Amino acid sequence: PSTMSFSEAEVQSARGAWEKMYVDAEDNGTAVLVRMFTEHPDTKSYFTHFKGMDSAEEMKKSDQVRGHGKKVFTAINDMVQHLDNSEAFLGIVNPLGKKHATQLKIDPKNFRIICDIILQLMEEKFGGDCKASFEKVTNEICTHLNNIYKEEGW
Repeated sequence: PSTMSFSEAEVQSARGAWEKMYVDAEDNGTAVLVRMFTEHPDTKSYFTHFKGMDSAEEMKKSDQVRGHGKKVFTAINDMVQHLDNSEAFLGIVNPLGKKHATQLKIDPKNFRIICDIILQLMEEKFGGDCKASFEKVTNEICTHLNNIYKEEGW
């Protein structure tokens, strides 16, 4: 299992970048999901209650999309708080990965998709430096999730 190697400076700049996004967790989380569902429509198939929604407008207003967007951002926020403590970080990532692998059976490639969209949105809203300081975090999250999937026999 890879242990995380974030310098103190990397932790601080990643947290600073993420805070800008997390201030509007529900709106930004919703924007990320809407973009994912619009640009990668196959991802909608995992969410039975989102299937009928075709327009981005409809999705933006949906309480279920908004609720899940906020949930995703809250989970990432918990991880970001523990970048300097791999045990606590894994304590959040592991159950999440297990649940998505075994119960929800979500293709792990979707984690990369959603992380890339988060980075895109960060860059659009706050510039390239903001995105750059968060890139390592998304790589770390995706690596750990993929490892959990491998352990679960994907």
